Amino acid sequence: MEERRKKGSTQEELAAHLGVVKATVSKWETGASYPDISMLPLMATFFDISIDTLMGYTPQMAEEKIEKLYQQLALEFTQKSFEEVIAECEGIIKKYYSCYSLLHRMAILYLNHAPLASTPERSQQILRDIVKLCERVTIQSKDRELVYGALNIQAMSYLSLNEGENVLKLLGESLTCPYPDKTLIAQAYQLLGNEEKAQEALQAILYMNLMEMFHTMIHTIQSNLSDIAIAEPVYLRAEMIADTFNMKHINANNCVMMYLFGAQMYQLGGFPEKAVELLNKYADVCINDFFPFAIKADGFFDKLDEFITENATATPRNDATIKNDMREQLDNPIFESLNENDEFKIIIKRINNFLKGK
Repeated sequence: MEERRKKGSTQEELAAHLGVVKATVSKWETGASYPDISMLPLMATFFDISIDTLMGYTPQMAEEKIEKLYQQLALEFTQKSFEEVIAECEGIIKKYYSCYSLLHRMAILYLNHAPLASTPERSQQILRDIVKLCERVTIQSKDRELVYGALNIQAMSYLSLNEGENVLKLLGESLTCPYPDKTLIAQAYQLLGNEEKAQEALQAILYMNLMEMFHTMIHTIQSNLSDIAIAEPVYLRAEMIADTFNMKHINANNCVMMYLFGAQMYQLGGFPEKAVELLNKYADVCINDFFPFAIKADGFFDKLDEFITENATATPRNDATIKNDMREQLDNPIFESLNENDEFKIIIKRINNFLKGK
């Protein structure tokens, strides 16, 4: 009725288009009877809309509605029987089986509430259902974030099912994979009783997270050189992390960049003595710790040899180019006012001697 009125058509016009009598259309509109399914394409073309629109159905659900639905169903798990809520969830999943955002959230809902099942066997069945939902998302969805999220949830389900081998088949054993939660790989090794591989994986994950955080801090300092109020707190924390994790040994390039940008920050902020102090540290790392350049392990990261070997990349520039750049960084106009500073002159002399092999 609503679509007919929107179009401004009469019951007679619709009946003539469909080849039925007006009384039949009247019964449809009052709910006394319903049109045969074969009529739907003809009705849709008459109103110039899709069959889904005609039926008031959409295969997709808006993100806000998905979140509200999730919260509603999570609450229902505390108010109704487990099986009653699961039945409701199954009906929703069937209706929106091509809405992969919804399937992703339903998989999370199931995972969070599977322990509420009446028996361990029923809980395991719910975990199997999660695997199927996640497989559909990973196969059908074109959204990379949804796919990665579904892979993680599927891996968590396998862990709950004590199937560590399936986690490794699903995610692989590479710790440089793009999946957000790489600790799932370490957990799979532990589940399989391979504690050595588990500890190696955890160390590699910690190392990668440390490097990512440190790089972000360096870029934050660099992006705020002229605003010491923002840059200095970041620098001080970066220096603390560098000292704690022996950064000049495990990744000397990170230390070089931290001291260099820190010196620029203090020089622009009107603290030349602090700038010179950091340039001294810059020179120390350049001369004593940088070459031969390599990402290294140490006493804390003592299980990274295999990871470093597998993920080592060639230095993008040769040693001579790197050394010249170390010296050229001191010619930055930011440091021009330090040219008459005796300590700064000594720093330059140290670097020059280093370049000459003295």
